[in-house]
Amino acid sequence: MASTTSKPDAYLTTSTTTSEGSPLPFDSGKLWASARPKNEKKPGETKLFFGVTGDNAFGAIASTGTAVDKLGDGERKEAVRIAVANAVKKLKEAGAKSIAIDVSGKDVDAQSAAEAASLALFNFDLKTKKNEEDGTSRAKPDEKVAFHPLGGSQDAASKWETGLTVAYAQNLARELMELPANMMTPTAFCNRIAGELKGVENVDVHIRDEAWAKEKNMARLNSKALGAQNKTNLGKFAVEQNTFLSVTHGTDEPAKFLEIHYKGAADKSAAPVVFVGKGITFDSGGISLKPSANMKLMRGDMGGAATVTSSAVAIAKLKIPINLVVVTPLTENLPGPSATKPGDVIYAMNGKSVEVDNTDAEGRLVLSDAIYYATTTYKPKTVIDVATLTGAMVIALGNVYSGVFTNSDELWKELDIAGQETFDRFWRMPLDDEGYGPQIYGSNADLCNTGGKEAGSCTAALFLKHFVDGIDKENATIRWAHIDIAGTMDATRPGPYQAKGMTGRPVRAFVEFARRMAASQQ
Repeated sequence: MASTTSKPDAYLTTSTTTSEGSPLPFDSGKLWASARPKNEKKPGETKLFFGVTGDNAFGAIASTGTAVDKLGDGERKEAVRIAVANAVKKLKEAGAKSIAIDVSGKDVDAQSAAEAASLALFNFDLKTKKNEEDGTSRAKPDEKVAFHPLGGSQDAASKWETGLTVAYAQNLARELMELPANMMTPTAFCNRIAGELKGVENVDVHIRDEAWAKEKNMARLNSKALGAQNKTNLGKFAVEQNTFLSVTHGTDEPAKFLEIHYKGAADKSAAPVVFVGKGITFDSGGISLKPSANMKLMRGDMGGAATVTSSAVAIAKLKIPINLVVVTPLTENLPGPSATKPGDVIYAMNGKSVEVDNTDAEGRLVLSDAIYYATTTYKPKTVIDVATLTGAMVIALGNVYSGVFTNSDELWKELDIAGQETFDRFWRMPLDDEGYGPQIYGSNADLCNTGGKEAGSCTAALFLKHFVDGIDKENATIRWAHIDIAGTMDATRPGPYQAKGMTGRPVRAFVEFARRMAASQQ
């Protein structure tokens, strides 16, 4: 949703007091007092007024809460988001088409205000509207509401534009995740992201196919690991099979491996930060078929890919001075005559054997090759993989926090700060090999792709750790985090700026993480 400078028919402010030099055409303090507000501690109370100007414009005053001065920086910004989002939605319901949002106050964070307006006005549907002239049905036009900042400094104007860019990226992720699987195939996903980044400076996009994946040993029986004699004895059963492409065997939809390279740092040769995103564009569970109830939500099982690529769009457009590589393995997971079966043993790109106990634990299979490829090819110091990985995470954290497993206290602190600052929050989970490892080490292979119901998120994270190149070396320097967004993938109840549906989280936190990392390297 782009802002505009068209003549407003509505004015919005979070100021509940009279202030000199206000750009508003009305006294917000007097109007607020006249409306008999409840003055609640929580943010969001909104009052609407009609005829605040000679041309009968709307006025909206939204409180950030009486306790806002006692809040931390991230909580104050969230109070602004809540207040602005509530007011924008009420103005839209009242019929406003162009909203001027006051960002002149010292307590108003312009970036948060822009994010709130953009996120709150996001709407996704594929409904049609009957054309009265010829009787045909066509896509219903989106009823757009324009908005722009009112007042404020040059710094506020810059923050406003940043907010628009970040919110656009989060809305992009929401749209990618909402689109049904027949419209958002691996190929369509790659083309959409390539289009979003077309012409953006310092960006290269590479769309790899299955033949490339085979060449990279993502689909080859590992004769060295298996042993030449054993391979000979297997004869015709020594088929090509590996972790990434093993998941593709049940679908006719071509798999893709998308890479984004952004070189924003002054030193283009400096080691990049790497984001890896799980890209299952539809997950039926494969042979281990999921229950039919709510299976349509699995169109969003590419949420990891959607959020890391959308974050890259924002990071590149904001010209954050950092080098970034994003890799996303993309495929569907369906049953079929050639689909991987429970009990199959396959080999990862790094040579480890994996028993597939459950084909519905496919996310860690596509991620394992992607993580190993990224860490061996680009030698990052920091790598973060993101996935809608486990139902256990939904049970553990609901849709409030994204779960983080990491080998680095320092990386955890950086992610936590970014999450708190953007109110796109994380919660650290245990990465305990001694405690949980035996659950995935007891099969005929090196690893089993599930460890039972107990601590399912923890065993999934431990599985992925085996594919981070160099992490087990003495004095290892690589920092790795696995972020499970299964719970935060979608909102089951609406919030001020988040309708029910896919969330696009944690895009805001990733952009802030990159911004802070770049600043620390200057």
